[in-house]
Amino acid sequence: MVRAAALALTVLTGFSGLVYEVAWQKYLATLLGSHSEATAAVLALFLGGLSLGYAVFGRVTRGMVERAARRGEPPALLLLYGCVEAGIGVHALLFPLLFRGVRALSFAIPHQVGGPGFVLDVTLAALLILPPTVLMGGTIPVLTQALARSLTDATRFHAFVYGFNTAGAFAGALAAGFVLLPALGLERAVWAMGAINLAAGAAFVALGRTRRGALPRTGVQEHTQLRLGVYAAVALLVGFAAMDFQTVLIRLGGLSLGSSEFTFSMVVAVFVLCIALGSFAVSALPRIPPGLLVGSLWSLAGLMLLLYPALQNAPYWAHLLRSLFRDDGAAFYPFHLLVFGAALAVLAVPVGLSGAMLPLLFHQLRREFGDLGNAAGRLYAWNTVGSLLGALLGGYLLFFWLDLHQVYRVGVGAVIVAATLLTIRLFEVPRSATLAFVLVPGLLGLALLPAWQPERLASGLFRMRQPQLPSYAGPEAFFSHYRTSTQVLFYDDDPNNSVAVQRTRYPDGQFDVAVFTNGKADGSVRIDYATMALAALLPALFADPVEQAFVIGYGTGVTVGELAALPSVRKVVVAEISPGVIEAGRFFEDANLGALGHPKTEVVVSDAYRALLRSDQRYDVIASEPSNPWVTGVEMLFSQEFLRAARDRLRPGGVYAQWFHLYETDTSVVELVLRTYASVFDQVAVWYTLGTDLLLLGFESPPSLDPERLQRRAQEPAIRAGLARAGIASFPALLAHELVPLGVVQAAGFEGDVHRIFHPILAHRAAHAFFRGRAATLPLTLRPAAAAVGARNSLLRRWTEQRGGRLSDPEHEQIVGEACKQMPYLCATLVASWIRQVPESPARDRLLGRLQRNAQLRPLLAPAHLATLAALLGPASGDATPLDVLAAQQATDLYVSHYHHGAPFERAVLADLWSRCRDGGSQNGRCVAGRVRAEAWVGPLGPGAAAQADPGG
Repeated sequence: MVRAAALALTVLTGFSGLVYEVAWQKYLATLLGSHSEATAAVLALFLGGLSLGYAVFGRVTRGMVERAARRGEPPALLLLYGCVEAGIGVHALLFPLLFRGVRALSFAIPHQVGGPGFVLDVTLAALLILPPTVLMGGTIPVLTQALARSLTDATRFHAFVYGFNTAGAFAGALAAGFVLLPALGLERAVWAMGAINLAAGAAFVALGRTRRGALPRTGVQEHTQLRLGVYAAVALLVGFAAMDFQTVLIRLGGLSLGSSEFTFSMVVAVFVLCIALGSFAVSALPRIPPGLLVGSLWSLAGLMLLLYPALQNAPYWAHLLRSLFRDDGAAFYPFHLLVFGAALAVLAVPVGLSGAMLPLLFHQLRREFGDLGNAAGRLYAWNTVGSLLGALLGGYLLFFWLDLHQVYRVGVGAVIVAATLLTIRLFEVPRSATLAFVLVPGLLGLALLPAWQPERLASGLFRMRQPQLPSYAGPEAFFSHYRTSTQVLFYDDDPNNSVAVQRTRYPDGQFDVAVFTNGKADGSVRIDYATMALAALLPALFADPVEQAFVIGYGTGVTVGELAALPSVRKVVVAEISPGVIEAGRFFEDANLGALGHPKTEVVVSDAYRALLRSDQRYDVIASEPSNPWVTGVEMLFSQEFLRAARDRLRPGGVYAQWFHLYETDTSVVELVLRTYASVFDQVAVWYTLGTDLLLLGFESPPSLDPERLQRRAQEPAIRAGLARAGIASFPALLAHELVPLGVVQAAGFEGDVHRIFHPILAHRAAHAFFRGRAATLPLTLRPAAAAVGARNSLLRRWTEQRGGRLSDPEHEQIVGEACKQMPYLCATLVASWIRQVPESPARDRLLGRLQRNAQLRPLLAPAHLATLAALLGPASGDATPLDVLAAQQATDLYVSHYHHGAPFERAVLADLWSRCRDGGSQNGRCVAGRVRAEAWVGPLGPGAAAQADPGG
């Protein structure tokens, strides 16, 4: 009964331990950054603490058993372990307070981003997480010594402790990423886990009062230290290989499924579950044959070698599974469950063998080391040191020189070396012969394996939700088809990302070159140039002067190049987390005006948050071009805390430009991003660059909204040249890119939560929206308060008023032509406005003739459609003819979908239409319900609404 209760409790403590690891990583990202050095450092501290704990508590249990034996009484090991768990719980409850203190201390000590400054912050991080991780290391040595009934029983129970604890960690890995952190936030999640540890501690103390005792220590055989040295080396190599494999599988998971928190959680969970299954398998064996340990190691090496050629096709197999679910949002969890099952089927045996190694090694040692706790502690300490080295080398350092397939081979090589060592030791075969005929040939053969093909790894198939013609023809046929239009010019697995440069040929014969990170395109010369250029030019247009600039994310270097090309700019600092992206920059030199080698450019290979916080410099322009927020680590750049850091680094009159997107997301995610942005910046405007790419502009202080001043700035030679490169030929065309004028977001008063580092919700919601893969719309900003601010602050409307309320035909033509490239609905509204201003225009007729050749624009520019839109621009007709509910609803739908702050509809017109709504000859429930629906979008339309001041009046 006591043992069963203890095993159940170890499931809970394993669960909390994994949640701590994930939460601490996110906490410490605000101190160390979210780059690979920081991730490796946190993991190393976690594993280092465990390793130290295993060793310390192994010695502690040995000492307690010896002292109790001398006193002739049983050792109180379960009482000790109850105190250990309670100590972890107390630390968890205090962790948020301790973290704030350590973070304040870090900022009180002046230091730079890298070098000694980073070492200082890692030391401070160690003060936070080493104490609880050392305590966590007490689980296996203390419980093994306390609850094993005999030497024969020791292996089984030890495997049970290891397996149950790891099974809890498996559940924690899934719960942390999928549920706990998005639902509770970091602070409450850590407190909840602290409560679990306190409860577990109390339970173990209660168990300790009912059972006091331990398996007595037996004599230690001669040459034990020598034999432990071999076993320690094997445990270290196995730990290194396991962490190395996990790193590679996480990276492959990102390349196959997208680098989201869900992918990370699933891969870790699969890995941990397989380790638990391996341990349980050992506990189920009625007897352990002498050669099982060596045979398992060689089998592990063989299976990993068999997996090697197949792993490069992981993106294809993930696409095959994805094509079964397509873009159905309800399939999000079933799809991930299927992927989990498929990964489990592939990895259960090889990773399960890895999980069986420690119980099997412990079985080999149990008679040679009489004190089981010390044996388990030392064995697990060496294994965890190996895991630590795997995190530092296989998860970070090796990627400076090696690619993914080579890092994988290093892990396989470690298993081969471990198997060779045990073969020599246990079977007493000649050392020289084994090295010459087994180890050396094995390692040479490993080195000669063919490399993985970059075009398969960097294909980004996780964005392909629908099956393609060759989808079911197998990986060879699929990638053969893929290669006909795409060529990989560059590929590098750096410590942070897998970076590729791909050249794509389109059906029209044109070519494009794009940079890919973890299989996702993050900037192309042909498609994205306007977005990348305007990320520099729009904030530069508003900021005055522009001398210092900071760019988050190098990408193709276009934003950096455009800023550096401005004569007033003296320095452009670039924070780029990925060395591979910088190296890939040479393929974009022709497009980015030689940004990387420009004398004004200063590159900082660092996490942007840390780089900004540690900088004393203030900037006139900060341009942020991150990847999508569902990508692991990116959501920090959209957080309230990061935006505050950016705002605080702006000089007076400075502008912060944040890219966001409308593709592969939904309106609720867009609203969350806008809500968070507006919680930091009092002055916000939204412009579009391409139809689905947005720029959010946040201002340090209210900017000038004088169109004449902006026009003068836009006509400066450097800015005019940059706009021309972005495909914007004139100032009127530029004004067509304003979507949400200054102050409208605040006036709209979007209600709801905001995204914070310590309560991260954006990545979770964005990943669900990405799975569906649909296009979003901007949240509605046409209720009275927001519409009034929009009409007052619209630059297009102000510019029109400065010209007497009527633009010339060439100006109209430039505005309409620009809007019709990317924004069909707004294009139609602007044409309708042109019709109201100039009823007869040969220039407009000629333009419409050209535009109506476009099948997408043709129905929107039909005369009847334009006439309806022109009527919505007002004034109200005064016609009293009754309307049916369908006509009123159609007018409302057009009002909502085509609303433009630069040419706003009059609410009085819509109010008049609904006042005339009749169904069956009298106003009834359908008209009332329809008006209620309309008012939810546009505001009150009841009696008196027509007399209210309209923004378009």
